[in-house]
Amino acid sequence: MSFTFTPPPQVTIPVVGSDQLFPVHRVYCVGRNYVEHAKEMGFTGREPPFFFMKPADAVLVVPQGSVGEMPYPPKTNDLHHEIEVVVAIGKRGRDIPAAEAEKYVWGYGLGLDMTRRDLQGESKKLGRPWDTGKGFDFSAPVGPLTPISKTGFLTTGEIHLNVNGAPRQKSDFSKLIWSVAETIEYLSGLFELQPGDLIFSGTPEGVAAVKRGDLMEGGFEGLGELRVKVV
Repeated sequence: MSFTFTPPPQVTIPVVGSDQLFPVHRVYCVGRNYVEHAKEMGFTGREPPFFFMKPADAVLVVPQGSVGEMPYPPKTNDLHHEIEVVVAIGKRGRDIPAAEAEKYVWGYGLGLDMTRRDLQGESKKLGRPWDTGKGFDFSAPVGPLTPISKTGFLTTGEIHLNVNGAPRQKSDFSKLIWSVAETIEYLSGLFELQPGDLIFSGTPEGVAAVKRGDLMEGGFEGLGELRVKVV
């Protein structure tokens, strides 16, 4: 048996303090999962969680200590940053109770859910999927992953993003509308989670546009920094 063409390489993310690589399976993203961000997007209250996906090869891997370069995407004039804690799944599971969610978490990293906001807004108005606004090439920069054995099960911690040195986003992980455990419970009722899945857990308030030449620097206690330049 042979392939009709050479398959693309497996997308992998480096692991902090190791030569191991984490192979990416699927990329799930939770929408509007911080109270203040939901408000700035025009929503209030604790609505049921909802999800969208990005292709695995939309992940832009940013090695530790380096600056990733993200090409400014076509067909947009309104590219927004959304800093997020990324949860890496290490065990297969379906219908996972929130009380057992920790057992399925392999580790954590920092990611950016980059968004063509103008295309997303147009899709919303027309009741269409968000793929063009969310799932484009290089739309998911991710830094190295840290195993849960080093971080513990995260429920709190400051998350922030600066652009060209100026503060843009800042909050605490405890302010998620749906906690990581609750998110895993809900998501695993919709899909069977697999080792290699990534869950972008949501972004805090302060999302805004970036342009070519801008440097985004995100951080979270215990997860280091994620630095990405728009080129």
